[in-house]
This record gives sequence, C-alpha cells and structure tokens, in this order.
Amino acid sequence: MLDKNTCERYTALLQEELVPALGCTEPIAIAFAAARAREVLGCMPQRLVVQCSGNIIKNVKGVIVPTTGNMKGIDTSAILGALAGDSEKKLEVLSGVTPEDIEKTKQLVAEKICQVELIRDVSNLYIIVRAIAGEHEALVEVQDSHTHITRIEKDHEVLYEDKPASAHTNSASGPEMDLESIFQFALQGDLTDLIPVLDRQIQCNTRIAEEGMKGTYGCGVGASIKENYGDSVRTMARAMPAAGSDARMGGCVLPVVINSGSGNQGMTVSLPVITYAKELGVSQETLYRALVLSNLTAIYIKSGIGKLSAFCGAVGAGCAAGAAITWLRGGDYDAVCRTIINTLANTSGIVCDGAKASCAAKIASAVDAALFAGDLALAGKAFGDGEGLVAEDADATVRNIMRLGRDGMKETDIEILHMMIGQ
Repeated sequence: MLDKNTCERYTALLQEELVPALGCTEPIAIAFAAARAREVLGCMPQRLVVQCSGNIIKNVKGVIVPTTGNMKGIDTSAILGALAGDSEKKLEVLSGVTPEDIEKTKQLVAEKICQVELIRDVSNLYIIVRAIAGEHEALVEVQDSHTHITRIEKDHEVLYEDKPASAHTNSASGPEMDLESIFQFALQGDLTDLIPVLDRQIQCNTRIAEEGMKGTYGCGVGASIKENYGDSVRTMARAMPAAGSDARMGGCVLPVVINSGSGNQGMTVSLPVITYAKELGVSQETLYRALVLSNLTAIYIKSGIGKLSAFCGAVGAGCAAGAAITWLRGGDYDAVCRTIINTLANTSGIVCDGAKASCAAKIASAVDAALFAGDLALAGKAFGDGEGLVAEDADATVRNIMRLGRDGMKETDIEILHMMIGQ
C-alpha cells in the first residue's frame, strides 16, 4: 500500500536529484569548489591546488569544459571557476562566463597557476580546492555529491563542516527503495509538486538533444543513428539521448536536467521515454508518470553503486528508461520487472572509462538493449534465477548489480585510471 511517508520521500528525492547542470558534472564540481574557494579567500587567487579522487580525474580528462569552446582539464575547470564562477548557481556555476573570462583563463592555464594532485583512499567523488593569494589561503572540500561542501577553511581555521552525503541517514535511496513502491508511486502518487521539475527535464533535455542532432559535436553519434537507421520511434529513442550526449560532451552551453549526479544519465532516463510517449500519443499525465518511474528506477539502481564507479551509469539509466517504456507499451508491474532483469543480464559489463564523446555510443547501446529487454518482457520472457547475476527477482538482481558496481569493480576502476593517465 502506498503510504504518505513514501510519497513525501520520493517527491523530495526527485526534487533534489532532478536539477539543471551546465556541462559535464565533474568539471563543473571542480569549478563550483574553486568559485567557492575564491569567494572565501576574497580575491582572485595567485595559485590553486586541486586534489581529486581518481574518478574525478577520469571524468574530467576527456570532456570539454562548457563555455570554453574546446578547452579540457582540471586546471581549466578550476581556473575558470575561480575567475568567473558563481557558487550560488551550483551546477550552473559557469553560466555567467564571458569571452574575456575565457581569454584570461587561457593565459592563466599557460602560466600554470594550478597544481593538480591525485588523492588516494577517499570516496570516489572527492575534491579539495586550495586558493592561495600572498599569505592567505582558502580551502573548500566537496565529497559524495557534486555540490556537497563538507569543509571550508580560511587561513587554516575551519569556518564550516558537514558530514559526507553518505553519512546522512534521511536519504530515500538504498534499502528504503524497492521496485514495488517505486511503481506504485509512479502510477498512483500525487505528482503536483513534481510537475515543474518534470517539465524542466522535458524542455531542457529535449532542447540539447535537438541541438546535438545537428551533428556538429563529437562524432555526431545521434545524427549518425538517424542517418543510417531512419526515424522510427525505436531509432529515435536511441538517437535523441545519444545526440544530447554528443552536445554535452562537446561543450554545448545548454543546461541538462541530471539524474544521480549525471547529465548523461538524466538524458538517458528521459529522452527515450519522451520519444515513445509522443509516438504513442499518451496524455501529459501518463508521460509524467512514466518519467517518475524511469527516474526513480535509475536512482534506485545507482544508489547502491555510488555517484562514480567503473560501472557505466548509462546501463542503469537505459534500463530504467526501458522499464518505463514497457509500461507505456501496456506492460504491468511484472513486465517492468522482467525488463529490468533482462537488461541487467545483458549490458552490466559496460565500464565507465571517463566522460567523453564515446559516452553517446554507450548510451545508444544501453537504450537498444533495454528496448530489446522490453520486447522479451512483453512476450512474457525473462532470464532466470542463477543465470549469471540474475537472482530470484528484480530487486535481488538490482542488489547484485549494486554489489558488482560498488565492490566488484574497485580494482577495475584503478586499472582504468592507470591506463588513462599512462601508468
């Protein structure tokens, strides 16, 4: 039975998670921390020291920093954030950058005012920015969530301290989530407070996908899918999120509404669902409910893995979109669960090797696998308990995937980082 507490928790969780971000969230998190450090310091720093976890380095290395045109790297993100960022705008911290700021950033990057260090034995999402001017220094620490500041110091005096996000016990994620309550909330819950959030997701993510479909970013994966395979609903469900990723990884300045801290995942959970809803001619309320199902399922899968991992986030996001599309196509709860099982039995080996242009292709593959999983599910078919990572039901299968991404891929993550930085 759907209780009031569950409705309130899921509503709050979606309001917290589905927020706009300008560009890839890892370089943006660095820019956010650097902007806050400059604000605490009270002037533009003469020197920056950025200490990051391996996963941050991995996800910043290959992606263009938004507003810069073609600049990449932790130093670019930190310098631009310190120079022109506004931390009050959080994941849209760079929305006020001017051409003059870009030119100044290029100069400061060339002058090597930013030192970057790998910091070990910390959470996967971990950033410290030290901003130094003369004898004064400010420090900002971010961990577990892209804008969650856990410590602020000025001249070695602690001004603010908070627990890591993982230490807070009022989260609606993890063991407090399950597929049955997600399904019930999506179909029966009061969505009044979520309509503005969902409308923003529809509008922002559709707009950047349409921009990406022009084929001028990255390898133009989304546009190539349409060009080679036509414009059927199945094709466009793959092409639209891929195109959005093309644009986002390519430095497009349009915002994306994220999911689980990721713009790519935010586009993957929403754009295939929006595409199918339009083709099927369903009501706006039905689209909202399908998006709630997709978004919450993705958050659930990701909650037990962590924001950053060697497990490709597009897999869980594609799986969630496939589950919602199965429901739009007339599937019941059991069919939704079969879709989740069939998807995770297929694509769970896709690794995350950083944010970059090829994420668009992984998104297309993940969505394709989820749509096929839905075909099997609607025919009453599902892979069985004990077949690989498939367990006795969909929730148990999800828990296996959580364990794989969180624990099983730790060494994989380290080796990927070593290869990416040439060690």
